Amino acid sequence: MMKIKYIFWIAAVLVGYSYLGYPAWLWLRSRWSPRPVRRGFVERSAAPTVSAVMVVRDEEAGIARKLENLLTLDYPQAKLDVVVVSDGSSDRTPAILADYARDSGLRTGPPPEDRTDARTRVRTLVKPVSQGKAAGLNDAIKLATGEVLLFTDARQQIESGALRLLIENFADSDVGAASGELMLGDPASGETGKGMGLYWRIEKKIRELESASGSVVGATGAIYCARRRLLDASPLPEGTILDDVLLPMQIVRKGSRVIFDSRARAWDSPDLGEGREFSRKVRTLSGNYQLLQLAPWLLSHENPIRFEFVSHKLSRLAVPFALLALLIASMLLPQPLYRTALGAQLAFYALSLAALAGVKIGPLSRIADPARTFVVLNSAAMVAFINFVTGRKAVWVRDPA
Repeated sequence: MMKIKYIFWIAAVLVGYSYLGYPAWLWLRSRWSPRPVRRGFVERSAAPTVSAVMVVRDEEAGIARKLENLLTLDYPQAKLDVVVVSDGSSDRTPAILADYARDSGLRTGPPPEDRTDARTRVRTLVKPVSQGKAAGLNDAIKLATGEVLLFTDARQQIESGALRLLIENFADSDVGAASGELMLGDPASGETGKGMGLYWRIEKKIRELESASGSVVGATGAIYCARRRLLDASPLPEGTILDDVLLPMQIVRKGSRVIFDSRARAWDSPDLGEGREFSRKVRTLSGNYQLLQLAPWLLSHENPIRFEFVSHKLSRLAVPFALLALLIASMLLPQPLYRTALGAQLAFYALSLAALAGVKIGPLSRIADPARTFVVLNSAAMVAFINFVTGRKAVWVRDPA
């Protein structure tokens, strides 16, 4: 029985640390050892050149809207261009991109001197066969000429002033990359508080605390900027899933900070469908396992934020197993404390099942939705582990428009 008690408490501590202990430690560190960013207002005449880079596949429904979003950002037009790589698109995406790029006649060369026409500010590389997002990003980085690169995806809409706000962070020479904030919801009605939205708000708080006293573990793929000189010599390995983690971590490895700026925002739909959202989460968590294979230095002294990487990314991979151990141990221990713990766990899982089934249970629905999200995320982590041990690869798929 003593061994089972040890298992119970070790599992409880692991779950508690992953979701409560680590954020609490970050909060304390941000108070006793803060590292504020020395932001500076950037005059339009002194603004650095920026290349927005994006890899797309089969995005005919939304690519024009995204390009217009980028081309109308509140940033000097003469200092902002867009580089888009079409990764084996089989729809009208290449034709739409060609329409935007045709006036310049420069698909793979440097940007034109006169960028006042929107079409002359877009350069494209159309790849007839898909090679994956990582290869596309490597190509886009090579084509980009801006001092700063803005990484984004096809689906999300970036707020007009977001790029300018991100650039303010580069007045601090220690900053190598600056991540914006992804808002789940509608700009008119605000951010959602349900399901994945609640999880994402917790995740953003952790990133804020990491940034306040050091560097963020990764960036928001929908909106982040990086100094190009810190990326040129570090191509992404073929098949990289979490490019928005590995690229920022490479910057940290070179001695620069990666910070989080909640003022710079992009908006996305909070609900892409249960199946699509679950697949995305499995892919993301599989990417954490993949990082250990592609970049073993992340667990060595070469990673200045190794503790944060383990606490933020890896500890959550162990949580599903800890939850299973916690449940089994609670069943086997007869003492009142463990009986109570068992009842609490069963009630929590029952709430999550009710939410999954769409059952309305009055005031408890406010608890049931986060419970569902918690269970879904940890189920995805278990599937990611199975994929990892069986060698099943998670491929890059197009997000829905």
